[in-house]
Amino acid sequence: MLAVLAFIIIFHIVALVLLFISAIDNAWWVGEDFSADIWRVCTNSTNCTEISDLSDNYSIMQAVQATMILSTILCCISFLIFLLQLFRLKQGERFILTAIIQLMSCLCVMIGASIYTDRRQDLHQQNFAVYYLTQEGSYGYSFILAWVSFSFTFISGLMYLILRKRK
Repeated sequence: MLAVLAFIIIFHIVALVLLFISAIDNAWWVGEDFSADIWRVCTNSTNCTEISDLSDNYSIMQAVQATMILSTILCCISFLIFLLQLFRLKQGERFILTAIIQLMSCLCVMIGASIYTDRRQDLHQQNFAVYYLTQEGSYGYSFILAWVSFSFTFISGLMYLILRKRK
C-alpha cells in the first residue's frame, strides 16, 4: 500500500510540475528566431514584447492565461487536500473532494489549451505587429506539456475517485 501511495504522490507532483512549466515557460509557439507563449513574444531571446490589452483579441489570451493559472492553483489545492484527507478520512472512505478538485484542474487545462489551439492563428494574424515573425512556426514543448498535464491530471483525478483509504 505504501508503494501505491508513493506512486500517487509522485504522479500528482509530476502533473503539478508539468502545469507550472507549461504555464510559465516561453515555448507555446516556436520558430527558428522566436518563441511565443501566453505571456509574451520573444525574438532572438533578448527582445521580448509582452502581450497586453493593446493587442486585438487580448481577451482570448486572458482566457488562456486564467485557465492555466487556475488549473495550477487547483492542482496545488487538490494535493494539499489529499494530504489532509490522508490523515482525516476514516478507513474505507474515498478521496472524493480531492478527485473533484483535480478533475476541475484537468478541465481548466483542457479549456486553456483548446482555446489556444483553436484561436492561435487568428490571434497571430490580427496582431501582426507583435507576431510578425511567428507566421512560420510550430507548437512548442510548453504547449505539448499542457496537453500532457491534461492527461496526467485526468488520470490522477480518476485515481482519487477509485482510491479508498486503507490502514
